[in-house]
Amino acid sequence: MSDEVYVLEAVRTPVGRYGKGLAEVRPDDLAAHTIRALLDRVPGLDPARIHDVLFGDANGAGEDNRNVARMATLLAGLPTSVAGATVNRLCGSGLEAVIEASRIVQTGDGDLVLAGGVESMSRAPWVLPKPGRAYPRGHETLHSTTLGWRMVNPEMPSEWTISLGESAELLADKYGIGRAEQDAFAARSHQRAAAAWEQGLFEDEVVPVPGTDLTRDEGVRADTSEEALGKLKPAFRADGTVTAGNSSPLNDGSAAVLLGSRAAADEVGAEPLARVVSRGVAAVDPDVFGIGPVRAARTALQRAGIGWGDLTAVELNEAFASQSLACLAEWPELDPEIVNQRGGAIALGHPLGASGARILTSLAHQLRRAGGGWGLAAICIGVGQGLAVVLHA
Repeated sequence: MSDEVYVLEAVRTPVGRYGKGLAEVRPDDLAAHTIRALLDRVPGLDPARIHDVLFGDANGAGEDNRNVARMATLLAGLPTSVAGATVNRLCGSGLEAVIEASRIVQTGDGDLVLAGGVESMSRAPWVLPKPGRAYPRGHETLHSTTLGWRMVNPEMPSEWTISLGESAELLADKYGIGRAEQDAFAARSHQRAAAAWEQGLFEDEVVPVPGTDLTRDEGVRADTSEEALGKLKPAFRADGTVTAGNSSPLNDGSAAVLLGSRAAADEVGAEPLARVVSRGVAAVDPDVFGIGPVRAARTALQRAGIGWGDLTAVELNEAFASQSLACLAEWPELDPEIVNQRGGAIALGHPLGASGARILTSLAHQLRRAGGGWGLAAICIGVGQGLAVVLHA
């Protein structure tokens, strides 16, 4: 059994816009490319030493082929003896994969585990439910698997099955978060992300996808301003405050993280980026899913034995500006200036199953560049859940 678990290496692809830079790449290939890129950074690692590969994927209905972790492992050329499992906690799937991998190492079941996440929202298929009998006389309905509720169980309370955007509007109402505040938050996300790219701060973590021309996160707009965002129409309510500009977009991307014990790190010649210290999970009512990280983060900090003032950096996934601002309102002790210092998902993108692994990857590299410190990665999850992980470098 290992008391300590380390992030030995972490990489991610640039995040592509819906139907754009990565749209021609299958999700299993996208994950396989990321796995290969990570292994190239650890030349002392024999891939056969990897105990398991865990990948998060929020869809799974199409080319993900149900178990994209196993498919990607085979496509990446790893030995067939390396197992693979896909986990699904919707938007938190990538972080869930990292959490489960860290537990495998901590319990001693395996000392090297590869975790991550992938999503191609561009290639998410339409699905057609099987009819109750052959040759039905009525019309049949195709359901998009790209995002949100589909084929909802009629027993589910209707107030829980509202759209994600309407939930963001509810949080804006509940916390008194106005349009100007949301647009300012979104503009800052783009400005920080653009500055980070210009300063070369993503060079350590981003690996290009072979066969594509995409080298940077495709959704970052350096010229975004509060004034420009203020001209956009509400997307979910006629008189609402949530727009396409202060919400995360639909995206494609992948991230991979190698976790291991100190002994395994020494064996393969990897200098750890950070140590996984603690984890937290929480659940809330589905119609206010955006505040799911609030209690999860508090739990993770308590288990780490630290407070908000001890943190050097926080990566909070930005599903919506109103959702992120609601979380910050619940964390008054947290300095908002250390949150998403390189921009967040509103600018960088939110490829569902990959996002949790993406924010942890960014956090680990950010702590390394800062020369050490405490970091928190937190993410909200559709249907009312939240995850958080504390790192130390």
